Amino acid sequence: MSAVRWFVSATLAVALWLAAPVAWGAPVQVTDDAGQSVTLPSPARRIIALSPQLLELSAAAGASRQVVGTIQGASNVPWARKLPLVGDAFALNLEAIVRLKPDLILAWESGTPPRDAARLKALGIPVFWSQANTFESLASTVSRIGVLAGTSRQAARWVGDFAHRLGALRQRYAGQKPMVRVFYQAWSTPLITVGGTQLINQAITLCGGRNVFGHLAVLAPTISAEAVVEADPQLIVTASPQGAQWLKAWKRFPQISAVRHDQLVPLSPDALPRMGVNVLDGVQQLCTAMATARRSRAP
Repeated sequence: MSAVRWFVSATLAVALWLAAPVAWGAPVQVTDDAGQSVTLPSPARRIIALSPQLLELSAAAGASRQVVGTIQGASNVPWARKLPLVGDAFALNLEAIVRLKPDLILAWESGTPPRDAARLKALGIPVFWSQANTFESLASTVSRIGVLAGTSRQAARWVGDFAHRLGALRQRYAGQKPMVRVFYQAWSTPLITVGGTQLINQAITLCGGRNVFGHLAVLAPTISAEAVVEADPQLIVTASPQGAQWLKAWKRFPQISAVRHDQLVPLSPDALPRMGVNVLDGVQQLCTAMATARRSRAP
């Protein structure tokens, strides 16, 4: 779906959901990002969110009061700090999950170890698998959580605001020239970047740039420093809390354009990489950094 069509659809969805009554006793059904149907006999009252971004998106959907558990690493979501923990990004505690008696689990598809994913399915508790790799799918996730939680009106308001702001960013940065070659560093050892199927790749394109590893059809490819030197990015960015240290390490490669022109930029770790409610703040930061890099090369 084109950006314009999606914007129109999202705006129309707001009006439809605001006009529709909420039937708390009626069954609800959506299709998750794994292509599986998720059906509940009535809107979820007890939700476990197994990633920080799903906590944020639950709040965006108006469902924070129904969330009863999460995993470690969600300390940056203030309202969720006192929630019971059911594991971390590396292992889930199924006994703790069962004790909380959830009627819905929100799980990150690519961020859940395969063994835990199989164990979750075996519990028999409905699981919504999320994999928001585009701005459109992120907004759709909020809409679908709203359906499952019976909070569609609140979700529709957030989606409408998101669509409006995204459209404004696309309009502002459309046709920016010249294009900027960008290397996004996701991790240091091993050296990991983002491929063409990642939302961050879409953000780079929106801002008028080209991800130098966007041709790789995996979410988080491992690469070499030599490959970065060969790609010769004009801007190197990272959103890691260790970003300043990582960026400083690139100064040993003065042959890279970004190093020569001092275009090594740290971004907020709580915005773009989280792919949560602040993702567009991260996009604005990225677009600003790319505009600076573009000016630095102007004659």
